[in-house]
Amino acid sequence: MTKHLSLAANIADADGFYERLIRLHDGLSEAESQLLNAKLVLILANHIGDEQVIAEAMELARKGVGEAHAPTT
Repeated sequence: MTKHLSLAANIADADGFYERLIRLHDGLSEAESQLLNAKLVLILANHIGDEQVIAEAMELARKGVGEAHAPTT
């Protein structure tokens, strides 16, 4: 049975989560923050474990990112 990415709100305290996520970066350089984000993504992806769900999340996250820098034809 293949799972699909759930987009429904699923974090009981979304504001608290966001605050903890932002505080996690306190005192870090930009490079350190990027490393922290990459580590967090890999840890959570490993926890999810379903490659199709992860691929759906990656596709959704990529939409609209970098389009301002895309060459125009």
